[in-house]
Amino acid sequence: MPGEANKKQKREEYRKSLSKEQQKSALPKKKFYRQRAHANPFSDHSLTYPTIPAHMDWASHYPAFVAKDEKSEEATSLLQEDTPAVQKLLKAVEIADIGCGFGGLLFALAPRFPKTLLVGMEIRTSVTEFVQEKIRAMRNQNMSRGEYQNVACLRANTMKFLPNFFTKGQLSKIFLCFPDPHFKTRKHKARIVSTTLNSEYAYVLRPGGVVYTITDVEDLHNWIVEHFVAHPSFERVREEEQENDVCVQVMRTETEEGKKVERNGGHKFVACFRRLEDPPWP
Repeated sequence: MPGEANKKQKREEYRKSLSKEQQKSALPKKKFYRQRAHANPFSDHSLTYPTIPAHMDWASHYPAFVAKDEKSEEATSLLQEDTPAVQKLLKAVEIADIGCGFGGLLFALAPRFPKTLLVGMEIRTSVTEFVQEKIRAMRNQNMSRGEYQNVACLRANTMKFLPNFFTKGQLSKIFLCFPDPHFKTRKHKARIVSTTLNSEYAYVLRPGGVVYTITDVEDLHNWIVEHFVAHPSFERVREEEQENDVCVQVMRTETEEGKKVERNGGHKFVACFRRLEDPPWP
């Protein structure tokens, strides 16, 4: 697309205008990475994804957490006999921000969970590149403190490939922040919350883990609540517990869409859902 090519050219011109030292730690400018707000999750997007979670090369995204000792128990447990030669991590990714946008939530949570690996998953190419560039810059800016080594961003279509990245019960938190409302009834099948997709969230989320949701569209909020409450693997978190959760506080204020809603005086509807223990087999 001509517009996208023009943005890439301007990004390159901007980088060349900086010194080598500045290039290492200069934050990317959003104006060079703007893209349509929504993407069709049913389209083919030339995506790269692992055939199974054990084939995922997480080490390239979290170099500070690469296991020097190949016998790391948690890392080894994710691998299978047919696993290609990939470096192992000291720990597994635990927090996923699905549809992370420009990464506001990721960058706010990373210092609060310094020992936990977080990943943002975004379908839009330019937006993904922005977050990846910002991670690189933030790591360089905070090299002495070792901050932001625990955050990464992937271009991915989670509606199609979520179980390709994560093993059963791997995640402790999933964030669904300001998803596309798909207002038209015929578009509801593209909503990020559905009976089928909730089963995939239940698969990758460990018992006791939480799905965090926030939207400024009340109809979508009601849809989300209805579908999670109806699912046998989830229960809604009580409001008192929800409001005391630091993740909810961050989610309300740090996402790009959340700030936009705040500026426009809109309402934010929050609902959290806890993964229940699986019932025993008969």
